Amino acid sequence: MYVTFSLNGSPVTLNDPPPTKTLLDWLREERALTGTKEGCNEGDCGACTVMVTDTLGAAPLNACILFLPQLHGKHVTTVEGLTAPDGTLHPVQTAMIEHHGSQCGFCTPGFVMSMATAHLNGDTDHDTALAGNLCRCTGYAPIIRAAIAAEGVDAPPYLPHPDLRFPPKTANAAATAPADHFHPENSDELAEIYTAHPEATLIAGATDVGLWVTKQLRDLGQVIFLSQCRDLGGVSKTPEGWRIGAMATIAQVERSLAPRFPSLGVMLRRYGSAQVRAAATLGGNIANGSPIGDGSPAMIALGATLHLRKGETRRSMPLEDFFVAYGKQDRQKGEFVEAITIPDQEDALYCYKLSKRFDQDISAVCGCLNLPVENDTFGAVRLAFGGMAGTPARATAAEAALSGQPVSQDTIETAMKALAVDFKPLTDMRASSGYRMEAAQNMLLRAYHTITGSQTNIHEVRA
Repeated sequence: MYVTFSLNGSPVTLNDPPPTKTLLDWLREERALTGTKEGCNEGDCGACTVMVTDTLGAAPLNACILFLPQLHGKHVTTVEGLTAPDGTLHPVQTAMIEHHGSQCGFCTPGFVMSMATAHLNGDTDHDTALAGNLCRCTGYAPIIRAAIAAEGVDAPPYLPHPDLRFPPKTANAAATAPADHFHPENSDELAEIYTAHPEATLIAGATDVGLWVTKQLRDLGQVIFLSQCRDLGGVSKTPEGWRIGAMATIAQVERSLAPRFPSLGVMLRRYGSAQVRAAATLGGNIANGSPIGDGSPAMIALGATLHLRKGETRRSMPLEDFFVAYGKQDRQKGEFVEAITIPDQEDALYCYKLSKRFDQDISAVCGCLNLPVENDTFGAVRLAFGGMAGTPARATAAEAALSGQPVSQDTIETAMKALAVDFKPLTDMRASSGYRMEAAQNMLLRAYHTITGSQTNIHEVRA
């Protein structure tokens, strides 16, 4: 298999590279581009951030959990390629110097790459853009001042244009190809290959699988990269609602659905970091089956349907039925997630993510509450929680206590008690059983106060 991409403006073609070789290791070991740093090696600290551009635009990505085959047909810019050909610094580099944004300097290249990508995209929400970059020396104030100072400066014209074209040098993706890794170019090829190699590991964004390699040092055996399956991507509005391709990234889902469901957008902006959201896919988040994955409770609360494919056979099911037990999903060997659809509906969604850190942390409890109200009466509500059981799950007893009942404190308190029928949460390092239950109950109470006009978001409180 050939992997062809552009690195700092120069074409690169790799003949059958190791499938789980990370971009970070390749840059440092094969190209001596050591500005990209290894910090946590799990996509948490941002020291390895690079800019990756394709036909969808530019995104910051963690090079430490980005495998080389995922780069096919893309343009990679590292900190060494950020300056102009004549050596002129990028505006964010100049601003970092002028505002003293660097001290020991280890984290600085990653910060600069995140800032340059946000600058190129016109993103001025600097706190969100830099939430995935950690600094323990300078602190964030001078870095944020530098980002603000660079806002009014035009993006340099030499940065890569998103309309990139590369020669088709991928190897034959047929299921009979003798290889330990495959790179199908569409879902039909994927269906053929995965049917023939059902034990292979599917790699979408690699924000989870990447850690199997960098932290657990696992040999993945046969792998199938999904990054070229463009027909599995995107979010589209249909007469019935929305269709979300399995390869749609969390960032794409947020951009597409936040205008209709603002609370979902707020929650998704706390899903990992900008680097993670630009790589992680909703299909991967669901197929992973984690009981604390934030995507599934929101989709369940919205009444999502999951669409699966094995070969030429397709089937669909309510998303909540996909999760059978901890670590077990209703997915056959050789079957993959093709899409998720959610019905059109008015916004009545309240998503609450509880974690020890506000940014870039795993939920102790994630509650997504769909609470339609008409004539001061709850309609057909849907309540879904993560972190309360071995799978993401609906709270059916609490739903029954709310549906068709008046919007009142008594109704909510009855539903809060019913949550103890729905769940018997575990105690672990993130939270105790009692804490999880009380937190979930208080999410219901918070939604009630929001519905009745009280201000409950501390980030919106003004003096």
